[in-house]
Amino acid sequence: MVLLSTRKAWPFLLSTFLIPQLLCVARADVHFYDFVLKETNVTKLCQTKSIMTVNDSFPGPTIEVHKGDTVYVNVHNHGDYGVTLHWHGVKQPRNPWSDGPEFITQCVIGPGTNFTYEVIFSDEEGTLWWHAHSDWTRATVHGAIVISPEPGKLYPFSKPDDDKIIVIAAWYTGDLKELVDEAMMNGSDLPHSDGYTINGELGDLCNCSQETTHHWYVDYGKTYLLRIINAVMNAELFFSIADHNLTVVGMDGGYIKPIVTTYIMISPGQTMDVLLTANQSLGRYYIATRQYSSEYAEVTGFDHSVGSAILQYRGNYSLSSSPVFPNATLPLYLDSGAALRFTNQLRSLASEDHPVDVPQDVSTRMYITVSMGEILCPNSSCTSVSGNKLGSSMNNISWVNPSLDVLSAYYRNLSGTYTTDFPDWPPSMYNFTGDDLPDSVDMTYQGTKVKVLNYNETVEIVFQGTDVLKGSVNHPMHMHGHSFYIVGIGHGNFDNETDPKTYNLVDPPHVNTFSVPKNGWLAIRFTANNPGVWFWHCHLDRHMSWGMDTAFIVKDGGTAETSIRPPPAYMPPCLDMGSSDISMQTSSIDQVEVPQL
Repeated sequence: MVLLSTRKAWPFLLSTFLIPQLLCVARADVHFYDFVLKETNVTKLCQTKSIMTVNDSFPGPTIEVHKGDTVYVNVHNHGDYGVTLHWHGVKQPRNPWSDGPEFITQCVIGPGTNFTYEVIFSDEEGTLWWHAHSDWTRATVHGAIVISPEPGKLYPFSKPDDDKIIVIAAWYTGDLKELVDEAMMNGSDLPHSDGYTINGELGDLCNCSQETTHHWYVDYGKTYLLRIINAVMNAELFFSIADHNLTVVGMDGGYIKPIVTTYIMISPGQTMDVLLTANQSLGRYYIATRQYSSEYAEVTGFDHSVGSAILQYRGNYSLSSSPVFPNATLPLYLDSGAALRFTNQLRSLASEDHPVDVPQDVSTRMYITVSMGEILCPNSSCTSVSGNKLGSSMNNISWVNPSLDVLSAYYRNLSGTYTTDFPDWPPSMYNFTGDDLPDSVDMTYQGTKVKVLNYNETVEIVFQGTDVLKGSVNHPMHMHGHSFYIVGIGHGNFDNETDPKTYNLVDPPHVNTFSVPKNGWLAIRFTANNPGVWFWHCHLDRHMSWGMDTAFIVKDGGTAETSIRPPPAYMPPCLDMGSSDISMQTSSIDQVEVPQL
């Protein structure tokens, strides 16, 4: 049957598609949602401001499907500026047209217009999420995606009694769009958040927030499946629930070997499925999260707030005491040991029903540095100490947004939008994690350079962190259109003779987002089996805005079933949106490796 959203049934859509084909597809679980984007007044931290929301809610509505379903989401933009949406972790086989990143696969949905995304699920199962993918709009435009097993199939663990979605987001008291636009214009630091929300609320420990703290009511003895999403803009997070163990069973839309723990560390963009059994004394217990900062200890300008909610048992008992706080189990801000102890336990389930397929023979190898840096300021407007703009890069290339999206240019064989010379290696080799790096490595160069891969090519990428500008931090790297295996991770500079001997090729985590460690390296493998144009970027939005991005083009495989699908009848046009366009850096000419002067 056709599963409709609780909003409209879209009679116009039925007339847009061929009715016989739609009715056939409908029996295979097709879902329809209407998303209405508009400005909504919200009061937090004692101040009222206007934010962009979907269907008047923050976080936005949850999309619920079974594995292998298809969803049509009609996005109506009633806001003041252009927006795109991305379905984070959904591979969208052969369908990059609905992937969503601005300037990569589409241009923005302009104010007063609408666009319908076709979201095609394939092997994903568990929890993913959707979010805006234009400027920093995703701060308030995001929501959960719940992917249940196929009808008749079971979880690889005992069925929980109920689910609970937990979306953690960042809150900014100022006008975020204005703050970001100004910082990008003058080359200064980008804004830091003022608090962390759990399901839209900051919680008891923040000013003017006690009356709106999110409560989760549980029954003693029941087991719940928590679907935890880090929708924060720029922070990895520790998360704990007082006096309760957590059993992590899934991550990024797949299953892992169960990890019993008292806390998790979750990076921006990541999702985790966690079992919790309500087996403690009847009462109230804080659900709490705080930032894990991988920066140097002397860097103290990050958000030190603690976001909280309350787990409350149903029943007859006194509420005279305050909720219990996870003092003993919620790690402190700089506890890198706690972060490593958690992430080092992650392993794919690798069972008969949920096997792994790690590429054993690699056809393409890349070694990519992920660095902070500086970009030459074109005039005297930049306000940093050096007089240049802050930047970030991959292999010393800082991404520049084109004026036409890369996918359209590639599909239509148009020149002048991008070049295909993204380097497989850094332009120079040095002690990437050393203490005294030469000034010559500070400058990065701008370009719109992509990497082209043949269909079914097997790829290994080693991401190498650097300490340029003493700016080494964890970099949560996210790939669109594919998941990848984490085959190796380590501290210091990668050694291509000894480090591959430590690779896990048996049950490595299979994810869409994972952090390159501070002053360390991360080795991944994947098979390029999804034709299209796919974004690859750091999921710290400050780094993405500064240029730590690129795109992969996966070529067609020679048959209709291994080729990009034709574009839909309508795509948002790439118009000059003026001040309402959230492009930070744009160019319509071929990019070459020279400084922007």
